Amino acid sequence: MANQRKDWGQSVRKYYPPVVPLFVPATRPDLIAKAARSGADAIIVDLEDAVPGAEKSSARLAIRTELAGHTVPVIVRVNAVDTPWFDEDLALVRDVQVDGIMLPKTQSPEDVSKVGEDIPVIGLIETARGVASLPSICCSPNLRQLAFGSIDYALDIGCVETRDALLLARLSLVNHSRAFDLPPPLDGITVSVDNEDIIRSDTKYAAQLGFSGKLAIHPKQVRIIDDALHPSEADIVWAELICAADRKSKGAAVLLDGRIIDAPVVKKAKRILQRAHTL
Repeated sequence: MANQRKDWGQSVRKYYPPVVPLFVPATRPDLIAKAARSGADAIIVDLEDAVPGAEKSSARLAIRTELAGHTVPVIVRVNAVDTPWFDEDLALVRDVQVDGIMLPKTQSPEDVSKVGEDIPVIGLIETARGVASLPSICCSPNLRQLAFGSIDYALDIGCVETRDALLLARLSLVNHSRAFDLPPPLDGITVSVDNEDIIRSDTKYAAQLGFSGKLAIHPKQVRIIDDALHPSEADIVWAELICAADRKSKGAAVLLDGRIIDAPVVKKAKRILQRAHTL
């Protein structure tokens, strides 16, 4: 159950939920320091999809000295637990003391338990089995957040990568995160790097569903995603008016512009201001 989960502050390693984590291929250790200066609030060093099988060992060796000492958290996307590379990936993570791992193809609590309770895990949900197993996955004591692997999920169930086709999976991640006292999940990547309109639209859509962040695959995407997740000026003005009315009424329900302002509305306004860093 959710109350079995360790508090972040009591964990061997603290975990701070990122908003715009940026992937860096483990084959390019020179990009790790650049990623730390990109504006992303976490780096995900990718040992999985970005690294061919024949290069896994050399990639581990190349990144070993590049993982520590950065100003933003460093997370390693290891290979899935059923691959021949998982054990060595995990050994590297334990040696270098990164801030956590992203576990691809998370499909069961047994997958998460193979990591060990001292390492924070972002469970990457990429299959129908993973979505169906969310109630048990979310009970894992070392699970700190969920993320959606939209491309692999669409491949797994044989659907087109449209918003309608992926809606059930996305809402499942959001709902289970809330039910099991996890931070809101991270949405999957947008493959377009240069089309700002698509990146912004995808990000705003994810935020409307309840995602708190989105995975980035290129530094160009970081600012666009961050801006899209930030409340608009109109939202901030509305939230400030609501909070001002609430203070004036001392918490009692009150009419504002013909609409009732009560506790849920005030809570929504405060959440907007918190996201905007003005509260």
